[in-house]
Amino acid sequence: MDFIKDLFGFITKRKKFWLLPIILTLLLFGGLIMITSGTAIAPFIYTLF
Repeated sequence: MDFIKDLFGFITKRKKFWLLPIILTLLLFGGLIMITSGTAIAPFIYTLF
């Protein structure tokens, strides 16, 4: 949790708001891969990358 707090503090203090969409996209794709890793959908997800 300390890393997330530091990252949010860095983004707000340095006005690097362009990093937010990149971080959210990476989290979304990471969650999608984790959720579908054990299902029959997994081969189709991996072809996206």
